Amino acid sequence: MTTSPTPRERLLDAAADLFHRDGVSIGVDALCKAAGVSKKSMYQLFRSKDEVIAESLASRGPYYQAMLLPSPDDERPARARILAVFERQDELAAGGNYLGCPFVSTAVELKNPEHPGSVVARHFKQQLTDFFRSELAAAGAEDPDGLAIQLTLAFDGASARAVVRAQALNGVGIRLAATMLDAAGIRDEELAGHRR
Repeated sequence: MTTSPTPRERLLDAAADLFHRDGVSIGVDALCKAAGVSKKSMYQLFRSKDEVIAESLASRGPYYQAMLLPSPDDERPARARILAVFERQDELAAGGNYLGCPFVSTAVELKNPEHPGSVVARHFKQQLTDFFRSELAAAGAEDPDGLAIQLTLAFDGASARAVVRAQALNGVGIRLAATMLDAAGIRDEELAGHRR
């Protein structure tokens, strides 16, 4: 038996979609209309629009991360697991109507690192860097911290390119990440023993 979403859930879902598609500057009236919730109800559920921005991003974040990151039981070598993130990004960008990374989009639009939405965005972007770092450490990379940051920059740069040019990446991000891994000596055949 399925239950109908609560007004809070409807607001968070509508906010996640609208803020990512149209930007966080969208008005409260439009948000409430999309969610089918009154403004009065919204302000009974949330202290402010800023709180809605942060909580909607936090509620959608795990779903977005799960779309990108390989599952924990994926036993491929670290290089393949890292490149899988860029392959998934390539697929998303090729699907049409790609809007880029919701965390970067939100933080760039807010322009305030202390805004609750920026704090949430930073948390999720750090999770991507942490994933790269963990994989690189498992592979025996010389500087997993530095290379993880570089891979995150490559991911964000590829995402921005896809949005700005409004076209598929056609493997550009994958090739850039592969080149970075090659330069660091991270190759699949050398990694098989490191993950066990």
